[in-house]
Amino acid sequence: MVATPEKLQHTHDHLPGHDRIAVLLMGYGEVESYEDFANYNEQALNLLTAKFAPVPTWIYPTFAKILAIFDRHEWGHTHHDFISPHNAIFERQRAGIEHELQHKWGSNVQVFKAFNFCAPFLPNQVLAEIKDQGFEKILIYPLLVVDSIFTSGIAIEQVNNALSELTDGDQHWVKGMRYIPSFYNRPEYINLMAQLVEEKINTDLADAYLPSQIGIVLMNHGCPHKAKGFTSGIDESQALYELVREKLIYRYPLISVGWLNHDTPMIEWTQPNATQAAKNLIQLGAKVIMFMPIGFATENHETLLDVHHIIHDLEKQYSGVDYLQMACVNDDSRFLDMVAEWANVHIQELMEAEVQEINVQLAIHHHHHHH
Repeated sequence: MVATPEKLQHTHDHLPGHDRIAVLLMGYGEVESYEDFANYNEQALNLLTAKFAPVPTWIYPTFAKILAIFDRHEWGHTHHDFISPHNAIFERQRAGIEHELQHKWGSNVQVFKAFNFCAPFLPNQVLAEIKDQGFEKILIYPLLVVDSIFTSGIAIEQVNNALSELTDGDQHWVKGMRYIPSFYNRPEYINLMAQLVEEKINTDLADAYLPSQIGIVLMNHGCPHKAKGFTSGIDESQALYELVREKLIYRYPLISVGWLNHDTPMIEWTQPNATQAAKNLIQLGAKVIMFMPIGFATENHETLLDVHHIIHDLEKQYSGVDYLQMACVNDDSRFLDMVAEWANVHIQELMEAEVQEINVQLAIHHHHHHH
């Protein structure tokens, strides 16, 4: 027997490229080997931090190594050799969404996963695989963080870089493209977030606490207020919070947004952070605090380790209050059904659209001179 490396995804039927759609599901990815921390951090610094932090790029390699030391301590010593479940959950999301889509479209549609920061699933690696498999039409679908423009924008940045590298000849191999930026205001997602909270209250809390004593912290991905001109996702994330809050507030009065910020010096982050949000609700009489991530679709070290630290610190200060940490939506079948459904209209458009031939030699390279 000859052992062969695992393919990035699975094989395909040989169908005309223009009848086949590659759905590119994009998430952050998280390290599964502590040796990868420095490389992971450097990529994150270049793609994310560079857009809002006043830190010179030449210091990133050194800074990434220093951060890796702290990461190793936190994940290894403080959390008993923690390995993030993010990548495994994201694969279950990919497989579940593909299963739903292939019910409708058959093997003409395949779902590929790409991680912003983790080989061997970096966007350029996965797009090379998509090209090799003969796909000519792509639906780009960021999934992890439920805002748009900023975090989803880095997905487009990486896709564009990869597509520039993968050009050969005059005609570009991509003949059609669609993009789903976010689902922060989708009624189905809003309803599911509220439903998950209500289900947990009914099973775990309703018999022990009055509705007015249940504090609910709805956690969003933290956003910097100033991001070098980039729209950082505050508006979308705030709208998401307001929509979920509206579903719950009439039964459970104590609700606050709680931003999961990164403690970056010199940066003004969204407030209140999750810790302050919980303290505010406790001051208003909450006897139990629920931490519900609504701005993250996939579990990751922020929703797990950061929230664990927040609860641990609060327990020291408010020992008479109980705390409940809820999971992200992850691979809940209700979520995977709706994610697949949102993709259907774009897949239909791509199927029906005329092939768009892109001649890379026709790009405008001259500059306008004002006389």
